Amino acid sequence: MNSTYLYGANVAANGIRQHYLRYGGPRERRDAIVLVPGITSPAITWGFVAETLGRQFDTYVLDVRGRGLSEASSTLDYSLDAQAADVIAFIDALGLGQASVLGHSMGARIALRAAGQTKSIARLALIDPPVSGPGRRAYPAQLAWYVDSIALARKGIDVEGMRAFCPTWTDEQLRLRAQWLHTCDERAVRASFEGFHTDDVHADMPHVRQPALLMSAGRGDVIRDEDIAEMRDLMPQLEVVNVPNAGHMIPWDDEPAFHRALGSFFGAPLI
Repeated sequence: MNSTYLYGANVAANGIRQHYLRYGGPRERRDAIVLVPGITSPAITWGFVAETLGRQFDTYVLDVRGRGLSEASSTLDYSLDAQAADVIAFIDALGLGQASVLGHSMGARIALRAAGQTKSIARLALIDPPVSGPGRRAYPAQLAWYVDSIALARKGIDVEGMRAFCPTWTDEQLRLRAQWLHTCDERAVRASFEGFHTDDVHADMPHVRQPALLMSAGRGDVIRDEDIAEMRDLMPQLEVVNVPNAGHMIPWDDEPAFHRALGSFFGAPLI
């Protein structure tokens, strides 16, 4: 099957350089989707998902500030508020009008905050977002897992070295992560991880009016039944789907189930 990848580009939005990859492109009745990856996932690592989304949608995958080829520095604001403002400014800068936003993990928290502040987001897909926050249970991953792997990637790490951190991934997935992980600014990762425990995304949920999907991982322990019940109280429009055979990195573990759920929510079959 032909690739849906079009190009990579940069745009000045919210006062920084934002890098993105575009898949699919415009055609009649094609809606735009902006994909916001997680804490140590440069845009390119979500290319296999964007390839599939690009068959039906005009798809943009962001390098979140401090990751990939987007702007990073020792003084850049890496807060959740800044990241949410990036998404809103990105949609506006590219003249997308309204776009759906799909966020994974940290990206889902960014999407939540952005959606409560703008009408330029049409639909919201939240993929296994951390539900940690002030007074809540901690996010189940450890900061050292991220920091140690980034340090090794900066020196140069091979597939086998990366396998120690992601033992279930394929060689292709490990090779891509080993190639790009060094682009994740450790300061950005530390700030985002701290934000998992200090930012109250539940306070954003009542302000979200858009149709919304929550996709949880059956083997991830990030989202539990009681979390789903609370989120439904705060966002009554929320659709929920569980992928039982997947861990937190859902499309890496069960890509067909991931795409079936997304296709149903976005109204266009992906597989």
